[in-house]
Order: sequence, then structure tokens, then C-alpha cells
Amino acid sequence: MNFEEFKDWIIKYKVWVIVSLLGIGILIFWKFNSNSQDELVSINSTSATSVSQSNSLSSSAASNISASKNDKVTCDISGAVKNSGIYTLKAGSRVADLIRAAGGETAEADLSSVNRAILLKDQDKVYIPVKGENSPLDTTASQTSSTTSNNSGEKIHLNSATIADLQKLNGVGQKKAEQIIAYREQNGPFKSVDDLTKVSGIGEKTLAGFKDQLEL
Repeated sequence: MNFEEFKDWIIKYKVWVIVSLLGIGILIFWKFNSNSQDELVSINSTSATSVSQSNSLSSSAASNISASKNDKVTCDISGAVKNSGIYTLKAGSRVADLIRAAGGETAEADLSSVNRAILLKDQDKVYIPVKGENSPLDTTASQTSSTTSNNSGEKIHLNSATIADLQKLNGVGQKKAEQIIAYREQNGPFKSVDDLTKVSGIGEKTLAGFKDQLEL
């Protein structure tokens, strides 16, 4: 086929040539667009995986920090010990361990009223009394109080008082006294006298009637 014949053929079939070229162009565009979308999906997938792994590591770190905190208890000890202060011990430690951490008890210490077997909780405060002194903080739920009657002018120690002691308070009968003891056994020593309002049946008005008869 010479040039003139090829030229005539192109003119005769130019529509088909144009259609063919367009088809090839569309095919190339579709192929390129498909590859781009696959790459985008791959990038998004990789990014999502990285975010997920990062969140997982953050959660794991937070859990480790929380677990680390739960492995320790920080408590305050004062009174008849050689080195009063705040000590951090491993969870599961007892009052006896805290006394040892404080250098041990002094020669004047009265350990007869202290239950050294009690498990410590974080933020506990332990007081070791001197011989002849009443402990202002109950280190055992069943500790017997030697607090004298309020009629003598002495106040009742809320965290070491027995049912009989609590009944000496104005307006407190046996039932309320038992409720106070039960709350103390379940929740630990009272942090303040005002915490008595958390006991069922004792409101601010009732507490006001005997608040000045109590101390911690």
C-alpha cells in the first residue's frame, strides 16, 4: 500500500481510528485510576493499623501505671515509733511492717492496744500510743476503748469508741451506736467527725447535738 492508498484508508476509516484511540485512552485512564485507589486504600489501612497499635500501646502503658499504683500503699505513722512519717510499702503489708519501716517502736510504746496484723490500705494513718495513753486512731475494728464518760469533760474518740461509749453521746441509742460501728468496720476509720452524716439515720441536725463530744 502506497502513501496515497494509506491516506485514503485513513480518511475512509477515520471514525473507527478515533474510536479506537479513545478506547485505548479510556482503558489507560481506568487502569491508572484503579491503581491509585488501591494505593490509597493500602495507605489508609496502614495508617489505621498504626493508630490502632498506638492506642493499644497507650492503653497498655496506662494499665501498667495503674497496676503499679495498686501494688503499693502509702501510709502515715506517728506516735511511739523511732521515725514517724509517711512510708510506701508493697500491697498486702500489715501494721507490723509499717512499724518496722518506721524504725520500730520506742521503749515507751504500748502495743497491747494495737492490732499489728491488720492489712494496710492506701492513705491509712496509724498511731502507736505511749504507755498509759489512749490511741486516737483505731487500728483494729474490735479494739476496746478506755475512753471515760463525757460527764468527766473528756471527749470520746470516734475511731476507737465501743457501742457503750457511743451511747454516752446525746441522742445516740444502741441502734445508732451499732450503725456507727458497722460503718467504721466496713469503711475504715472516720476521716472527720462530719463523716458521721454518711451513717444511716444521722443527719446534720442529729450530729450537731453531740459533735462537740467527739474527737478523732
